[in-house]
Amino acid sequence: MTRRLPRRALALCAGGLLLTAFLPPAAHADPRPVSAAEAWQAPTSTRLSTDGSLSDVVGVSASDIWAVGQESVWDIWQSRGAITHWNGSAWAEVGIRNDPTGAGLLRSVAAASPTQVWAVGEGHDGLPYLAVGSGSTFDRVVVDKLHVGDWLAGVAAVPGRMAAVGRRGEQPLILTQNGAKWKLTQLRGKGTLYGVALSGKGDGLAVGDTGTGPLVARLTGNRWKQISVPAVPGGYLRDVYFDSPKRALAVGGVYQSSGEVNPLILSWNGKRWSRVKASGDDVRLYGVTGDRKGRFWISGVDMERPGEAFLLTYDGHAVKAVRGADSAAPRTIRLQSVTYLASTGTVWTVGHVVDASGRYTDVVERFGAAGRTEP
Repeated sequence: MTRRLPRRALALCAGGLLLTAFLPPAAHADPRPVSAAEAWQAPTSTRLSTDGSLSDVVGVSASDIWAVGQESVWDIWQSRGAITHWNGSAWAEVGIRNDPTGAGLLRSVAAASPTQVWAVGEGHDGLPYLAVGSGSTFDRVVVDKLHVGDWLAGVAAVPGRMAAVGRRGEQPLILTQNGAKWKLTQLRGKGTLYGVALSGKGDGLAVGDTGTGPLVARLTGNRWKQISVPAVPGGYLRDVYFDSPKRALAVGGVYQSSGEVNPLILSWNGKRWSRVKASGDDVRLYGVTGDRKGRFWISGVDMERPGEAFLLTYDGHAVKAVRGADSAAPRTIRLQSVTYLASTGTVWTVGHVVDASGRYTDVVERFGAAGRTEP
């Protein structure tokens, strides 16, 4: 993409490429470790081509996991959005049909069911990219309501409904599908939406920022409306997870005049948002998931210990850090997204590893929650 990105998008620049949405701003966290009964599994890779990164993951079952991202991240003309699938024993890339120009990158993936999987990102033709999969193949979906220059960052899906969020110009944008009907909503005022979550009971939450503070929209009935959040000047939100109609968690950060970023974790009780206490130094948060029983996991990277896989947990009382093994070789592991599999009690995270030469390699990390191990 060649358009100028706002500060809140936080891009990496190299060789003319703006790598958007992979690197949200930094946040801080409580460094206290969790129980040793919880353990990281061996890291793997989906084996994307040179300079590959994964930006989002969703788990349908232990043998049905989807991840999306980008290959050749430093080449704006050759970059290619990637969809890859785990069948319980191996990862394999899945192509997209009905698409002569191709995706430049894919930012988000969501599954309404094993046979309805959605992915969004950017197309090489300048249009926002939207694709739907049947469980074995994907097809690009062209929505007339979307225009060149529109930008999609996140997607969520439940049976019969889908929502994708981003921006149009300087306004927050929400695209929804309900059955066979498409609807496009633009919120008033300036802002960008990055993350979205839907519940099976018709509720929805979308999060982002206005450029000066956090932004949250709520879906009730068939209408999206901006709702109030705690006043946090310089704050932003990047992802949200619906644990239940009366419990959700949104993650992001707060820009400081020094250039540093403090953490911002907001908890929803069905009526209002409240701020969750978190602390730490130069910890960057990207995604959040939960077990629908009040426990959450947040993916990110601790820039003071960048060689370790890193998660935060939140149980409704305290935020704690979970760390993997360090590496002797210089590297940075960024875990961009996270999903929880109730059947195995396993948390799956995806992202990339950057080595000392600046080379990207996609990475998949698995984390066994306390009392459960993956078979």
